[in-house]
Amino acid sequence: MITQKALHKFKVLVFWEKHGIRAAIDAFGVKRRTLFYWKSLFEKGGRKPEALSEKKTIPKTKRRRIWPYEIRAEIKRLRQEHPNLGPEKTYPLLLSFCQENNLKCPKPRTIARIITDDPEKMRVFPQRISHFGKIKPIKRQKVLRKPKDFKPGYPGHLVALDTIEKIIHGCRRYVITFEDIYTRFSFAWATKSHASKAAEEFFELCLKVFPLSFNFLYVLTDNGSEFKKHFAERLKELYLIHYHIYPKTPQMNSHLERFNRTIQDEFIDYYSYLLINPDEFNRKLMDYLIFYNTERVHFAFQNKLSPIQYMLSLSAQQIILNMPQECKTGWHHTTG
Repeated sequence: MITQKALHKFKVLVFWEKHGIRAAIDAFGVKRRTLFYWKSLFEKGGRKPEALSEKKTIPKTKRRRIWPYEIRAEIKRLRQEHPNLGPEKTYPLLLSFCQENNLKCPKPRTIARIITDDPEKMRVFPQRISHFGKIKPIKRQKVLRKPKDFKPGYPGHLVALDTIEKIIHGCRRYVITFEDIYTRFSFAWATKSHASKAAEEFFELCLKVFPLSFNFLYVLTDNGSEFKKHFAERLKELYLIHYHIYPKTPQMNSHLERFNRTIQDEFIDYYSYLLINPDEFNRKLMDYLIFYNTERVHFAFQNKLSPIQYMLSLSAQQIILNMPQECKTGWHHTTG
């Protein structure tokens, strides 16, 4: 692979051969010995521009943390006795051990580095026995995270879901919320269940009430159990990409979190007594959602348009330009 720096060096060498070394030094501000060094690399590499690419500067021999075996063994024992104990929690226990044995105790940041140096021995995974009789570690299932630079480009490009939990007279009730991030069109529904089946049924309602005939593409949720199993299977059936936020980072779903605050301040807190019977609550909620989407202006649109009004202001050409274009590789050439 030819880097931009290698191409620049190659350009300087070509200029040198054509106009002389003095002109190259004046034109590019490169030292004489640097030019000869580049030329030697170029000649050794068979006069190919790739030879001018910069090599890795990682040292061949790295410094190693040298701590007594007793300290490493004690850290390992603590993390096996208390699985995956963090460095901050390990430090007080290790400090008492080091004081008893007249050893210097590493600081929490150093303990973290010691764990990182040998993660296979320092990290403990839950185990299960396979049907072959082998012991296998149970590792946390990896999920797809929303890229940091992701921005929705058209209606339905990215929709988000979340759950608000309320306790009314000792009974748990849940309000599942939905928002299209591009148009801020929002929807909500109260339910007694916190199961993934309830979230799946709510998502079917969202598909029906969304005003535009655009297919959703990305769905963003937290890591709650209501967005697993039936809900995740339904997204797979619809060929939707399911993004998860990182644990304890609601700011990754900030737009919907703000809608959750709004709907609680303007509706749920005043009609929470109706949550005992979710059907009555939902009938009242529909009136508020109609007002929210059609009449209530949104801060995202400079407090001038409601979500529905913003949808109506979008032109078809503007939406199509933001949508991903279909690949035309392999299409026949046609005219007329």
